[in-house]
Amino acid sequence: MKTENKLMIRALKGEKTERTPVWLMRQAGRFLPEYRKTRASADGFLDLCYSPDLAVEVTLQPIRRFGFDASIVFSDILVIPHALGQKVWFEEGVGPKLEPLQSIADLENLNFDKLHSHLSPVYETIGRLREDLPKETTLIGFAGAPWTVVSYMIEGGSSKDYARAKTWAYSKPEEFDRIIDLVAEATTRYLIRQIESGAETVQIFDSWAGVWPEFALKRWCLEPCKKIIAGIKAVHPEVPVILFPRGVGDSYPLFAKESGADALGLDTTLSPVWARDNIQSHVTVQGNLDPLLLVAGGSMLDQSIDSILATFSDGPFIFNLGHGILPQTPIGHVEQMLKRIRG
Repeated sequence: MKTENKLMIRALKGEKTERTPVWLMRQAGRFLPEYRKTRASADGFLDLCYSPDLAVEVTLQPIRRFGFDASIVFSDILVIPHALGQKVWFEEGVGPKLEPLQSIADLENLNFDKLHSHLSPVYETIGRLREDLPKETTLIGFAGAPWTVVSYMIEGGSSKDYARAKTWAYSKPEEFDRIIDLVAEATTRYLIRQIESGAETVQIFDSWAGVWPEFALKRWCLEPCKKIIAGIKAVHPEVPVILFPRGVGDSYPLFAKESGADALGLDTTLSPVWARDNIQSHVTVQGNLDPLLLVAGGSMLDQSIDSILATFSDGPFIFNLGHGILPQTPIGHVEQMLKRIRG
């Protein structure tokens, strides 16, 4: 099937489709027993990301089981700083760890020389997936947005308040611009190469965008993402881009009008009615079921699905969660969700 005829792509291009396409963020993950088995065979999480055999397998697992309309390549947003030369590792039960940037001088240790060679396993995985996926399934590439990635690079891992990164930005904004620009350039190159390897659309995850006040949000989230999207469109104007600026609240319409994205992922906190009235008239919307509703199941899950579908039914829409699927999600509840969506 030609890319432009796929249900997901048609929705991303602004069509109201005859059936709502559906996929889930983190759909290849720990809630699947087959994923846990494959994960156990890898030496570590990064090994799983960089092994095309394993990455193809875990990417295909949710498609085999559920037949989602889209498949997102299995990787991680931190492969970018890793490819630039920053030390990155994953601690079991803790999460990602990085050797944090301490000063602007640390940028001298980061470079583009090995970007594509380091990330070649991801490109190989994408190429193989394009061959192995069902013909109707859309293949999504992805990367983290500059701010979200930079927050890990400076904090050295996850953070509750992003104090080091935000203080650096506020006290030395021109220095912070340099870091953001470096990651934005790497991300643009990475996403373009993913498309050239076979990705039919790409999603940019700005998972921590919601921590900024508006002036900083524009400078360090909106503008870098706008630059990345413009860079992609300059080379591949036909490829739709999804942006997920999680937590930005009433700034969502600003992203819809100015980012250049074809679709916005909606987080759990947004009112679907408000999103329909303020966002869907500008771009395709994607979302935004609470992942914990999928954990709980039952009648409230059905009611929430029905409400979301009814609210967005008159415009271009892709069903998804408001964040990633949780490891404790029962498989039966995912099946319940799909039956409800597909009728």
